[in-house]
Amino acid sequence: MNITKFKKPFVLTVLFFLPVLFLLFLYPSKHNYKTLDILKKDLPELTNFVDKNGDDLSLENHLTVLGFLGETPMDDAILALNLKELVYDKFRGFKRFQIVILVPESAKDQVMLLEKELNQYEFLEYWKFGFGTKEDVLAAYQALKISTVLDANLKTSDVFIIDKERNQRGRLDDRDKNEIKRNSPIFGLSSYDCLEVSVLKNKMSEDVRILFTEYRQKRKGNFNSTSRRADDLKGNEKN
Repeated sequence: MNITKFKKPFVLTVLFFLPVLFLLFLYPSKHNYKTLDILKKDLPELTNFVDKNGDDLSLENHLTVLGFLGETPMDDAILALNLKELVYDKFRGFKRFQIVILVPESAKDQVMLLEKELNQYEFLEYWKFGFGTKEDVLAAYQALKISTVLDANLKTSDVFIIDKERNQRGRLDDRDKNEIKRNSPIFGLSSYDCLEVSVLKNKMSEDVRILFTEYRQKRKGNFNSTSRRADDLKGNEKN
C-alpha cells in the first residue's frame, strides 16, 4: 500500500475539521453564563442631583457604578483611583456605562482637586460627580440594599452596580465552590469594596461583564430569565 497516497487527504481532512471541532468546543462556553441577581428593584432616580455644570444625572438606561465619597473626597483619593484603574478603564468604551459618585454640595472644591488627579492622563468622559444636599446623599444611600452605613462625612468605600432599569444587582450567594461543598451558610454580595483590589479586579469586573452579556443576549433574543450567576465568563463584546 502506498502510504503517501493517503497521507495528503488525511492531513487535509484533519486541517479542515480542527477549526470546526474548536468552534464546537467553544460554543457551550460562550453561552455558559448566568445572570446577575437583582437585589433591590426600582431604585429612585437621581432627580435631586446635578453635575458640576448643573446638568441632570440619570440612572435609567445606564449601567451605573454608584459610589459615595463624602465631604472630603480627596482624603480618600485611593478609592477613586482603584475604581478608575480596575473598573472604569475596563468598561469606559461600553455603551451606556457610567460611574456616578454622589457627594454633598460642600464637597465641590475637593471634587475639583480629585477630578484633576483622575484626569491627569485623560478626560474621564463617563465618570460623573453628582451634587446634592446631605439629606439627598443619605436618602440615595439608604434606598440601596446595604450592609454598612455612611460615616460622619457621608462616605463609604463600597460601590454598587445599578442596571438600566434602576435595579441594584449583585450576588444572592457569594460562596465559592469549596464553601458550597462544605455547606457553609449562604451569604450575599451587595456592594464592592474599593479598598479591596481583588474584589474590584475579580468579582466586580466579572459581575459588570455578566450584566453586559445579559443585555447583549436580550438584544439577540437568547436571554434566559431563569438563569443565575456566572460560573465561567471570559471576555465579552462591547454592549
